Amino acid sequence: MTLGSTSSIPTMVQPALQTSASAVSFVAIGKRYGDVDALTGIDLEIPVGQTVALLGPNGAGKSTAIGLMLGLLEPTAGRVRTLSLEPRDAIAGGRIGAMLQTTGLPPGVTIVELLTFVRRLYPRPLAEADLLERSGLTTLRGRNVEALSGGEAQRLRFALAIAGDPDLVFLDEPTVGMDVDTRRAFWGDMRRSAAEGRTILFATHYLDEADEVADRIVVLDRGRIVADGTSAEIKASIGGTTVSFSLADPDEQALARLPEVTAIRVEHGRVSLSSTDGDATARALVRAGFPFRGLEVRGPDLEDAFVALTRHDAA
Repeated sequence: MTLGSTSSIPTMVQPALQTSASAVSFVAIGKRYGDVDALTGIDLEIPVGQTVALLGPNGAGKSTAIGLMLGLLEPTAGRVRTLSLEPRDAIAGGRIGAMLQTTGLPPGVTIVELLTFVRRLYPRPLAEADLLERSGLTTLRGRNVEALSGGEAQRLRFALAIAGDPDLVFLDEPTVGMDVDTRRAFWGDMRRSAAEGRTILFATHYLDEADEVADRIVVLDRGRIVADGTSAEIKASIGGTTVSFSLADPDEQALARLPEVTAIRVEHGRVSLSSTDGDATARALVRAGFPFRGLEVRGPDLEDAFVALTRHDAA
């Protein structure tokens, strides 16, 4: 795991920053828009070859961070390097591919015509057949761009991002509009790309994707890094266990008195007990003779951790 913001991540191991072979390097980065601090004191190193998920609520600073990495924005303070270069130099060298939510597609051309044009912009583009196969567009190669569905258009945006065979790929909400099979195929290709030594950085609201795919997860909130580590480390950092079961007419007061229970939630006949010791709570539940069904004991998932890390008290 690589260091994020050392003062704000006390629950995780924090080794020294990488000093070489970095795909992305932020040193004391700040970005200010008028009176608003979008990013404050960000230190971040992403080594070459990692697959990293960038998470955060709306307004956390994700888009600003990606804009800085791509050279679309200049920092107010600090230093940014992408593939050890100024971001714009890395872009000019064809070493970065980006799939952004705001990417438009020109009308009046077919998929293969657009890809042929874009491939000519790069010194070492992917072969046309390989590019079409990896983006799942082989059978659609002759279709007009304006006739694509939302998921197909998203696949085309991905093809445009990797047309130059980049060393570093940025993906902003890449699977929006894709069906389940297409999403699986997409992430299978991302795993192959990472295995070949490419660095993948993606922002997503699909936490299950981040949990399953990312080597590392960086959580931003209010312009600061609030967690940086593997999915397992981030989930473990918030502690606690959930004991859930089905129970008709639950006696919430009696359930709340079970050992180690800190909170109780009842929804549609399903009871969820937050506990500091799930095993102790489950044993007491059995001994008490509650006529429950479908008992489950689990640790926090990534959604639990995300909510805990980005929740703000009213104060």
